[in-house]
Amino acid sequence: MARIVILGAGIGGVPMAYEMKEAVGKHHEVTVISDTPTFHFVPSNVWVPSGWRTADALKIELAPVLEKKGIEFIQQAASLIDPENNQVLLSDQSSVSYDYLVIATGPRLAFDEIPGLGPQGYTSSVCHVDHAAVAAEDWNRFIADPGPIVVGAVQGASCFGPAYEYLMVLETELRNKKIRDKVPMTFVTSEPYIGHLGLGGVGDTKGLLESALRDKTIKWITNAKVDKIESGMMFVTEVDEDGNDKKKHELPFKHSMMLPAFTGVDAVRNVKAEGLVNPRGFVLVDEYQRNKTFKNIYSVGVCIAIPPIEKTPLPVGAPKTGYMIESMVTAAAHNIAEELAGKAPSYKATWNALCLADFGDTGVAFLAIPQIPPRNTTWSSEGKWVHLAKIGFEKYFMRKIRKGISEPYYEKLILEVLGLTRLKGKGE
Repeated sequence: MARIVILGAGIGGVPMAYEMKEAVGKHHEVTVISDTPTFHFVPSNVWVPSGWRTADALKIELAPVLEKKGIEFIQQAASLIDPENNQVLLSDQSSVSYDYLVIATGPRLAFDEIPGLGPQGYTSSVCHVDHAAVAAEDWNRFIADPGPIVVGAVQGASCFGPAYEYLMVLETELRNKKIRDKVPMTFVTSEPYIGHLGLGGVGDTKGLLESALRDKTIKWITNAKVDKIESGMMFVTEVDEDGNDKKKHELPFKHSMMLPAFTGVDAVRNVKAEGLVNPRGFVLVDEYQRNKTFKNIYSVGVCIAIPPIEKTPLPVGAPKTGYMIESMVTAAAHNIAEELAGKAPSYKATWNALCLADFGDTGVAFLAIPQIPPRNTTWSSEGKWVHLAKIGFEKYFMRKIRKGISEPYYEKLILEVLGLTRLKGKGE
């Protein structure tokens, strides 16, 4: 009997556990290690500061749902992976041995790379549900004494959608409260243009998002390098197409949320054995989601290494969207099952991108198949239906996690919730 350990219990880790257990049944053990007792639905964090969701509403206790599926759950932070001895070392000085390891930790949030960035500095965050809860407190103070807002993503960031969402959700809430006229808003991003999204744009995302910002009288600065943040002031250098300094900006703010760059988590990026991670601590995987050096280690989600889509004036990472992560999970689960059956792995992730960007009372959706150009399918659209679809999908996804169902969530979303079956056969 083999032991398959999954490190991490987020949007990649929990579905990975479900699919893995379904693939191997009672013949092999599946263990999940997580530093927190709960799963939380990250895409809805943008709704917490404005009060549209509570942090608790986005959490699910892991122990009961995993136990029902026959999955062992260990709530401990990992301190280090020891790939040469097939062990995960835990913060309580104990260790967990494995036959196969799936790294699904998500990222480390690199707030420390820019002075004053993040919840321990002067800006809010929606990267974690607990950060979003703190941001809600700051937002409530802001409503009592409004002023300028600065939202965006710093150099090296790779997940831009939540920044656009947060900006537009706040804009909608300000209009609802009849105080939009008191709040200048600026979007600051390391993207070379609005709607780049770390993907080189998808369909007409440049036009759609620029139009949305203009319609809401929101200013923007692209190719923006955040130098430092002080209380109520952000210092930004705008660079030209060659990455040379072009213009200095000092942006006052009463409320700010800036997405950070990511690295691998400490337990992974501090591994001394060569071949597991790249210099930023992201796990190196082949087309089967398997590490080439340590072939009993797989990885899925934001923690894997993917090179940038293209060269840009400032560092811009490639996002790992939910649909893309889902395909990684399915491939990894099937490949481990094949190896356990004495076969060579054969399943490859599709790495497609689907994003529903909620703008409060409308939204923008895009689909890229595959995510990395050149693409077979490129599609984008806008409308109130995006806002409604994201609300529905949150309920759908959370229900599946609670019930321990391992069906392909995002594929079902595309084919049923959005009704995009018309894309089938059109270059897909």
